Amino acid sequence: MKYKHALFLNPYIESHTTSVMKLFPPTGLEYVVASAKDYVDKITLLDLRYEKELTNPVNLLDFVRKEIDVICVTIGWDRQFKEICGLLSCMPQNIPLIVGGYKATEMTEELFKTCPPIKIIVRGEGEETIKEIFKGIPLKDISGISYREGGKIIHNANRPLPDVDTVASPVRSLRNNDYRLTVNGVNVMNLTFDSVLSARGCPYNCKFCTFNLNPLGQKRTYAARSINSVIKELKEIDAKVVLFSDDNLFTDIKRAKELCDAIVEHKIKKRFVAQARLEIANYPELLEKMVKAGFKALLLGVESPNDRILKQLNKGFDSATIRKAFKVLTKYPIYYSGYFIYGNIGETKEEMLYIAQFAKEIGLDSIAWNKLRIEKFSPLRALAENAPGYHITERGELYSDMYDYPALKKIGRTIKFSFYTPLRYIKILWKNVFVTRFFTFREILSLSVVIPRLIAAAIKREVQKGRLVDSLKRTLISNKA
Repeated sequence: MKYKHALFLNPYIESHTTSVMKLFPPTGLEYVVASAKDYVDKITLLDLRYEKELTNPVNLLDFVRKEIDVICVTIGWDRQFKEICGLLSCMPQNIPLIVGGYKATEMTEELFKTCPPIKIIVRGEGEETIKEIFKGIPLKDISGISYREGGKIIHNANRPLPDVDTVASPVRSLRNNDYRLTVNGVNVMNLTFDSVLSARGCPYNCKFCTFNLNPLGQKRTYAARSINSVIKELKEIDAKVVLFSDDNLFTDIKRAKELCDAIVEHKIKKRFVAQARLEIANYPELLEKMVKAGFKALLLGVESPNDRILKQLNKGFDSATIRKAFKVLTKYPIYYSGYFIYGNIGETKEEMLYIAQFAKEIGLDSIAWNKLRIEKFSPLRALAENAPGYHITERGELYSDMYDYPALKKIGRTIKFSFYTPLRYIKILWKNVFVTRFFTFREILSLSVVIPRLIAAAIKREVQKGRLVDSLKRTLISNKA
């Protein structure tokens, strides 16, 4: 073996986290582990979100120096980028440091400049690449990497995207913890979570989408795994709740029906969550099969209530279509969460603030809203760069002379408190208990025990962020942007 003990590290630290940031395991990293495991004597997988002692760099480096002879790190997101670069810069120079992930692919040059210990950056999907690195194949012959050699940075050719049925299932056996629902640091209802990727890629071309093209400009055409392989993986999962992390699980309607039938046939008792497009409302037979199979929640990309913005984003539908779809969807006992984007090019304050009201009108149970981002290969980049008064930061954040970052943040908080009123939280609980039956009676009893802790933790967090007075004012008195 070329290496004896490899460390695979998820470097994100979530000390003041919401439920979402600690909810799901680093499955992408576990896919790479699955490809590497036959080419190294021992693998340690560390998720710093759950490794309290090792979040101290001194303790982590002590462990690395004593135990590890190769380090593999995933960087998938913008958040904590500077902190992660600081951590990687401390790594021992004599231990090979290999970095991969979406953000690492996008920021290859910057990472090499900022973090001297980095020896190799894996660009794009890394399952096949890590095998070749661990086999000891000369770096010059490995596609899909950038590496240091003789004081220079060498960029090899991009690696073709692999057949999804050749990619091994993620290795879950190396986890040191379960992934549970926590809110403001409080464990809620003892629910465990996991994720499954049944297909890669998306056939649609939404202009805002940061996943439609990878950071290399490659479009991952839709490629689905066999139903049998998905069922086999589901049977191996112990978690109660499973998220299908496909961009759209229901891209192939026939396959989606077959998957639901197979789940029922194999008596797999899970609570499923999936991402979908509004077109799913056109298939009532599928929706009925989903309910029988245990699908409890759908995450839907609505994006905007404004037809002009929907056209700009190339969503392929208008607001009338959205309303029509939800008249069908709300007939089924499924929880609906909608994604929205605000701060779009030419969007007014009034249009942004209408998001909350529109979400209520169509019957969404919850919403998530994010400012528009312009990534490296985004089809919106040319439009944004040529729009008078609009600017793109190095991190891809879009703002304008009229709505700078603080103004957009304030609008975002107004959207939040316009939608999430005290009555909304009661409706959410009612829907999950009595309609979708997402939560069991026992889980609700356990929730009642921790409610005081949840309230105390929420207040503490608002105090730490210096916005408790503003939050109370928006909730109880007046919510204005």
